[in-house]
Amino acid sequence: MAHVCIHWFRKGLRLHDNAALMAALKDCKELYPVFILDPYLHHTQVGINRQRFLIGALKDLDCSLGKLNSRLFVLKGKPEDVFPKLFNMWNVTKLTYEYDTEPYSLRRDEKVASLAKEHGVDVIYKISHTLYNIERIIEENNGKPPLTYKRLQAIVQNLGPPKKPIPAPTLENMRDVKTPHSEKYEDKYRIPTLEELQLDSKFLGEELFPGGEQEALRRLDEHMKRTGWVCSFEKPQTSPNSLSPSTTVLSPYVTFGCLSARTFWWRLTEVYRGRKHSDPPVSLHGQLLWREFFYTCSVGIPNFNKMNQNPVCTQVDWDTNQRNLAAWREARTGFPFIDAIMTQLRQEGWIHHLARHAVACFLTRGDLWISWEEGQKVFEDLLLDGDWALNAGNWQWLSASAFFHQFFRVYSPIAFGKKTDKNGDYIKKYLPLLKKFPSQYIYEPWKAPRSVQQAAGCIVGKDYPNPIVQHEQISKKNIQRMKEAYAKRSSDNNESPIKKQGITGIYISAGLYLLHLNSQLQ
Repeated sequence: MAHVCIHWFRKGLRLHDNAALMAALKDCKELYPVFILDPYLHHTQVGINRQRFLIGALKDLDCSLGKLNSRLFVLKGKPEDVFPKLFNMWNVTKLTYEYDTEPYSLRRDEKVASLAKEHGVDVIYKISHTLYNIERIIEENNGKPPLTYKRLQAIVQNLGPPKKPIPAPTLENMRDVKTPHSEKYEDKYRIPTLEELQLDSKFLGEELFPGGEQEALRRLDEHMKRTGWVCSFEKPQTSPNSLSPSTTVLSPYVTFGCLSARTFWWRLTEVYRGRKHSDPPVSLHGQLLWREFFYTCSVGIPNFNKMNQNPVCTQVDWDTNQRNLAAWREARTGFPFIDAIMTQLRQEGWIHHLARHAVACFLTRGDLWISWEEGQKVFEDLLLDGDWALNAGNWQWLSASAFFHQFFRVYSPIAFGKKTDKNGDYIKKYLPLLKKFPSQYIYEPWKAPRSVQQAAGCIVGKDYPNPIVQHEQISKKNIQRMKEAYAKRSSDNNESPIKKQGITGIYISAGLYLLHLNSQLQ
């Protein structure tokens, strides 16, 4: 039987290493590559940089499909509403897609698969967003998620290396496959503009990280040519406030699936072969395994993106302070290092992993005592590489709610940035209002004499805010509050069946703390 097939693009916005797309082409006479702008995932609150990246990725994908005499069909709406209409209109007999482990995605896919069955449509999905089958990792760990990085390493070592990526389809693969074209399709299923998504593009800055598979592969090639840098890469040694990224910035491309994680893995393997190189957890292979670790935790731990009813998460009496939350989100804390980072995030959609550490600690246990769930929401919207599993895992880590338990180690919003940027060039770039301050005051402008502030053209308290808190005092108070939350957790766990199941083992040794560094391949 020759099928009429929809291949449903979601995260895997690429042609290379796309097993589900290749499954679509098998015994296929008509192919409809579809992308659905789901209001749950692509709502208007999502940051404009992230939306621009997505549109760029879709345009690139449409262009690549065009070279195969096909095209991308973009629709808006809930998938469970959209698909029954498409099944009927195009007489579809097969639906393919890449497997997605997020809770919303699993519920969505279950609904769509049920509707497909009602319409006599075969459903095929393939695993290619992660290095391994996450369920297999859990199965190998006696049905529980491995709660330490070392344990994950041991499991995947037994499983062997990830599968090798498969090539992109060619014109030969498409020889007997047609994608129907008509003039009415051109406008009806085209990729929308930012304005059509109700986003104002006139304030957008330069697009430093254009979306799309071709850009992802170009950047990968560029980095892999730097063999010495790749082999010696150790993530803790990179700088949070360099004026240009000190890491690969391939994370957005992996998040959207413009770059296959397996392709990245095997390209690194080629570079490493026969050369001395760094090892996990600090190497680039190590960063891909951190990603796998948090994906596995997100599948195996209930309510992973919440504090309540999350069995590995310390229950903390976070404050609800909308004024302080807004000041953090809008770069008005009065701490230039923190505000510069949040400004870069809003302007560019990307910040270094150590910069993420600094602002996450500041929002939560370090200074403002606001729940990590609030920070998680902001990052999810503004980061180009905002990934549900990694975002939730890292916020729990940095708030010392799970995974990391040395809550008394607090990032200073002043001293930390000075380590790698004494002159404050990073602050001057993202907070030009402060650029005339002498370097001795750039991290603490409120300490500058009035005459210095006047000479700099910026009066603290008028042109730039005073510090929102007194760091030295509040951080000590918050350490005590965290100590109390931990004591309560220990007390609760004494009676808890969770302890018997080994969940408390998730509090990994402190030695890994500085090695972890966000696991998002930035």
